[in-house]
Amino acid sequence: MNKRNISAFNIRVYGLFINKKNEILLADEERFNMRMTKFPGGGVQFGEGTIDCLKREALEELEQEIEIIRHFYTTDFFQQSAFNEEHQLISIYYLARFTGKEKFKVSEKIFDFTGLKQEIISFRYKPIEDMQEEDLSFPADRHVLNLLKMQK
Repeated sequence: MNKRNISAFNIRVYGLFINKKNEILLADEERFNMRMTKFPGGGVQFGEGTIDCLKREALEELEQEIEIIRHFYTTDFFQQSAFNEEHQLISIYYLARFTGKEKFKVSEKIFDFTGLKQEIISFRYKPIEDMQEEDLSFPADRHVLNLLKMQK
């Protein structure tokens, strides 16, 4: 059987956290010997829905509870996974907000991993109007950035 005939999907869920200054929260990560900038979020685990996934990821990465405002976008084009060529990536984006005051460290610098204990992930805000596609590592995130800019 040809492996290309077998569908393997990697479902990822991301939060779009936009503050009052119209800045969006970015996650700078180092994984698989690669540095990447993306929106906060991660992969759906077996047995959870997409909103549950995003809430879990926010607790794990940001130590924050969140509220979902609304669905923003789901990929509507083919995107091969950057980490497994036999997986098709489906990315789902939600506009979301924190239910309490931010507890996580917000950096001014890209890839600011100083003082972090475990995973190599740091967070920073950047004005949406100042962002370029090249600021984000992955095609689906770049598409979402363009959609956000068209709304303003």
